[in-house]
Amino acid sequence: MSPETLFDALYQTSLAGLIRENDLAFPVIETVHVLAIALVVGSIAIVDLRLLGIASRERAYSRVAGDVLPVTWLAFAVAVLSGVLMFISNAPTYAHNPYFRAKLVCLGLAGLNMAVFQGITGRDCGRWDRSLPTPVPVRTAAVLSLLLWTLIVTAGRWIGFTMLAGY
Repeated sequence: MSPETLFDALYQTSLAGLIRENDLAFPVIETVHVLAIALVVGSIAIVDLRLLGIASRERAYSRVAGDVLPVTWLAFAVAVLSGVLMFISNAPTYAHNPYFRAKLVCLGLAGLNMAVFQGITGRDCGRWDRSLPTPVPVRTAAVLSLLLWTLIVTAGRWIGFTMLAGY
């Protein structure tokens, strides 16, 4: 099945039709999506700012991450679910929107940054958990994370502004 066929099939589902045709469905889903993204970005920023030594300086990184990241993952799951529901409501148009594509690329890069951090840089957290400044690779991962999440939010906002332009 080609991507175009898949996008058209998603668009034709009864759930997608319900979201498109109900006056409240899309705005409610979008509101949930925005609130979930705010929680994701806010909680990630708390962790990244600790890694940079800007906030929560008196707390160990592991404690900050342990307290905050469960909220991040729950909010991320809600953001993905609500994002998928918005996508299927107009899949062919979203799929061709350059800002939607940029958002997905940035999400992938943010995931890669997190995986590299967790798999390599964060592995020796015991050495630097309470120390400031944190090692350069740790601070680099935090800056990349903040930059990527800023780009994700920016691209997400531009999706809505460009949907009527027929991208």
